[in-house]
Amino acid sequence: MRLALKCFLAVTALLPALVSAQALTPVGLWKTIDDNTGNERSYVRIVEVAGELQGKVEKIFPFPGDDPENLCEKCKGERKNQPIVGMTILWGLKDEGESWKGGQILDPDNGKTYRCKMTVSDDGKELDVRGYIGISLIGRSQTWLRVE
Repeated sequence: MRLALKCFLAVTALLPALVSAQALTPVGLWKTIDDNTGNERSYVRIVEVAGELQGKVEKIFPFPGDDPENLCEKCKGERKNQPIVGMTILWGLKDEGESWKGGQILDPDNGKTYRCKMTVSDDGKELDVRGYIGISLIGRSQTWLRVE
């Protein structure tokens, strides 16, 4: 009985550290913000598959004048004219310690694919996502906000 109580207390004491460590992963649901308007643009769910991160669009917040079908008209190949909701727009990122690198991200607005890296904020509530061409200096960053 005493051993069970000690084990329970030890696990309870470690639980906040485990929750905190889990919050520092990009896995989860994120709100993207439009660069031009500052308004919410979409929800992207990031999951880990075989040690790599993938992100799918779960919801779009349309702007006036947007295509009501939300198709990726400017995409190439298999994504051309496919619905953006449900589309994988982020793939291949691997944990490199303090950030995730080595993957790619698709911008459905222009149909282009960029190299990508991301870093979770210290409190786990923000995700710095950088898409770039060649080297990281040539690109742009967005801050995504954790939804859950």
